[in-house]
Amino acid sequence: MTDSIESIVSPCIGVCAMNQTSGLCEGCFRSIEEIRNWWDMSAEQRAEVMAKLDERQTTSLDFD
Repeated sequence: MTDSIESIVSPCIGVCAMNQTSGLCEGCFRSIEEIRNWWDMSAEQRAEVMAKLDERQTTSLDFD
């Protein structure tokens, strides 16, 4: 069973620290604006943010 767009919950994992370089949360990879507005967003807007998170995580990883 797949989740419907209406059932999208916050991607927060409780690791709340903003990366100074990327401006994204190091736990959920959302911007501060996305975090602040999450519960006011429509289901479609939350789905758009969720679709970006894997790519953000991949590009934010620093293996140096």
